[in-house]
Amino acid sequence: MEDTQPALSITQDPEGLRVTLRGTWTADALSAPAVWLGIKAEWRTVAAAVQTASAVVWDARPIQRMDHTGAQALWNFWSRHWPEQLLVEPIHKALLERVARFSVPPPPADPLDWHVLLTALGRKLAGVQAHLVGLLRMTGQSLLDCVQLARHPLQGPWRDVSGHLYRIGATALPITALVGFLIGVVLAYLMSKQLRQYGADSFIVNILGMSLIRELGPVLAAILVAGRSGSAITAQIGVMRVTEELDAMRVMGIPKGFRLVMPRTLAMAVAMPLVAVWTTLAALLGGMLAADLSMGLTPAYFVSALPKTVEIANLWLALGKSCVFGVLIALIACHHGLRVKPDTQSLGECTTASVVSSITMVILVDALFAVVFKSVGL
Repeated sequence: MEDTQPALSITQDPEGLRVTLRGTWTADALSAPAVWLGIKAEWRTVAAAVQTASAVVWDARPIQRMDHTGAQALWNFWSRHWPEQLLVEPIHKALLERVARFSVPPPPADPLDWHVLLTALGRKLAGVQAHLVGLLRMTGQSLLDCVQLARHPLQGPWRDVSGHLYRIGATALPITALVGFLIGVVLAYLMSKQLRQYGADSFIVNILGMSLIRELGPVLAAILVAGRSGSAITAQIGVMRVTEELDAMRVMGIPKGFRLVMPRTLAMAVAMPLVAVWTTLAALLGGMLAADLSMGLTPAYFVSALPKTVEIANLWLALGKSCVFGVLIALIACHHGLRVKPDTQSLGECTTASVVSSITMVILVDALFAVVFKSVGL
């Protein structure tokens, strides 16, 4: 006889309710999702009928085959107790007895322990405090290194600054221009639909100019640079930890702050305002072209009206914010890079933490600038 799927059926006999088990109760048969879901649905029906019955007879003799998995499933369905009346073949009963003997109940769920939760929260806060203290220490050391550079400019790592300036700034121009251009196009198309309803087509210059020059341009450039160059800085310093180059620098007496942190911070502080201006120009170009196509505003009108609607103070504010963004991104990236442990997993975790921390810091600092300079250029 061919094997059949496991199944349950309920019949009413003179001696009481009879539950018949038939089919193949093996791991191979029960592993099919459709079969297992069907067995559970049938078992819920049987459990509801058993609760209201005065006498129940379990007839497992029609079972064709059974292994330990099927026996364990039946034992769990019986709530780990033998039924009062069970008809089963001897070989299957021996298997059920073995399962009942060696089965143990699942461990109880751990109760909610407020002490453990508070301890975990304390560890998280201690980790945040350690990061803040380390970042503050690095900032102070960078200031001292800048003072040393001002006193002895000929001894400065200018070649490193030049190389980082090229990698951070020049190589980021294509991607920032593309993203800025597309953002400008999207904003112009979205605003044109709304402004046209009120006959305020010309105000698109005000909205685009103020939003892109003052906020979106610097923030968008900072986020792109944080994801692109900030992660690269963390990975570079982290690889130096893995390859023991940082240990070699310490043995040779080469200061890490002067040779690693300060060149990247200076390059980022110089490159970020330039990248922000480049991104803003690309976004304004995209918005100008979209306004021309969707609203009929000529580029000549856009260029002539932009200086009248956006004060020059907004540009200076954007440049100042970009410089601060660059310094913070560089310090955070170097901080996480120096905390890398000599293994690849730590390198990946610190690189991810560097990007997330940098983007979060950019948004927080931008919000702070918006509150402090709310009356400047508006």
